[in-house]
Amino acid sequence: MAWYRGASYEVLDRNWRCTEGELDVVARSADGGVLVFCEVKTRNSAVCGTALEAVTPTKQRRVRRLATLWLRSGRRAGARYEHIRFDVAAVTSGVGGALEVEVIEDAF
Repeated sequence: MAWYRGASYEVLDRNWRCTEGELDVVARSADGGVLVFCEVKTRNSAVCGTALEAVTPTKQRRVRRLATLWLRSGRRAGARYEHIRFDVAAVTSGVGGALEVEVIEDAF
């Protein structure tokens, strides 16, 4: 989330849950024109695959379905967005346990 705040996004929701599942981060651009749904994946290493590889087509469909439910929930009634984007945030443990975050915009 710090990445989005640093890029002048407003974080609207984190860990939003409904009966269908959970959205990790929902954010909008400073001008309000872009709405972002971000799937966060954490890995200690790439031995079992990268974080991006973990967001399979099945997971992508689920995130899209959850995004639709979030929009229908009235969280931002009346808000209009020029673009809706799906990102993946890859979080890995770096040297000394420091976390490294790579955000892949428009990942799917």
